[in-house]
Amino acid sequence: MSLCFQSFNYLPSSINCCLSKDTSQSSKVKKSHAMVKVPASIIPQAEESNSSADSNTTCFTNKPLTDRNFSCLDQANSVGIIGGLSVDSSLNFAKKLGMEEQETGLPFILCSDPTLNKELSSLERGYFPLLSGRTDRVHINQSSVIEKLRHKRVFLEKSGVCCVVMPCQILHSWHNEVEDGCSVPLLHMGECVAKELKEEKFRPIEAGSPIRIGVLATNATLAASVYQDKLEHELSDMQGFEVVLPDKATMEHTVIPALDALSRKDFEGAQNLFRIALQVLLVRAVNRIILASDELRQLLPPDDPLWMKCIDPMDALARSAVKHAQAAGRSK
Repeated sequence: MSLCFQSFNYLPSSINCCLSKDTSQSSKVKKSHAMVKVPASIIPQAEESNSSADSNTTCFTNKPLTDRNFSCLDQANSVGIIGGLSVDSSLNFAKKLGMEEQETGLPFILCSDPTLNKELSSLERGYFPLLSGRTDRVHINQSSVIEKLRHKRVFLEKSGVCCVVMPCQILHSWHNEVEDGCSVPLLHMGECVAKELKEEKFRPIEAGSPIRIGVLATNATLAASVYQDKLEHELSDMQGFEVVLPDKATMEHTVIPALDALSRKDFEGAQNLFRIALQVLLVRAVNRIILASDELRQLLPPDDPLWMKCIDPMDALARSAVKHAQAAGRSK
C-alpha cells in the first residue's frame, strides 16, 4: 500500500490524506503528492469511499486536533520526524531509524514543509555570508518559523507518536521554543550526543587536561548553541567536556573552501580540505569530533579510519529515538 499526503498550507484542523491500494507504476498520482511506502500494519483505520469512480482508493479525513483520541498511528512505539532544511537529510534519517531497528521495523510520521525549507535556506545564507558572497544578514521572521514548527509538533503529538525528533542542525536553534508545552519527549541532538560520549568513559589525551570534544560544522555559532552547553554543563554527575571549535583560520582556509569545492563538484579537493580540518582538531588533543554538517559528513567514506575519531549526531539521534520507541512499546 502507499500512503499519499497531499501538499497543503498547514492548517492543523484540515488535513486530507488518501490511501492507495494500487502500487503499480501505472497508478495515476499527481506530481505534487509525496509517496511513502509504509507497512499495512501502521495504516490508520479509514472509512471506505462510496464512490465507484475508483474502487482501489480508500479516503479518510483527519479528526480535528482538539480531539485527544485522534491517533494516526495506533502503535505506541511510533516516532514523529519534523523535516528541516534538506528533504534528503530527513529521508536519510528515516532510513537510519530502519537500520537501527531492523527486526520489527519502526513506524514513523515525517512532516516536510517546502515553504519552511525555503525560509530555512534563507536563514542558512544569512549564517554563511562567505558562501553566498553577501556581507549583509538575511533577515527572516523567526516567529513564523517557530510557529510552523510548533504546528508540526502538535500534529505529531496528536498522531500518537512516543517522541519527536528534528534531524536538522538549524532547527535546534529553536528547540526550547518548539518543546514548550510538548506532551512527549522532543529529543535534542546535543543531549543525545553528550549521553553517548559520556558512556564512552574517555580519558584525557594529554595528562592533566580535560576531556576534549571537537565540533566541526559549517557555522561555529550554530554549533556552539546546539552542542557546547550540552557537552559542558549538562552532565550533572561528572565533569563536563571541553568543547573545541575550529579557529577562524581553519574555517577560512579549510572548511569554507571545502564547501566551495563541493559546490563545484570537486569532491577530491573538498575531501582533502576536509581531512585537513579534521587533522587540525585532532592535533588539539580531542577525543572525538562531532561532524555537525550534512555536507561535511558525505565527504568521509563509511570505511574511512577517521570515522574512529568522529561521531555522526544523526546516528546518535536515531539511536536515542529507537530506545524511546522500544521503551514505549514495552510499556504499552
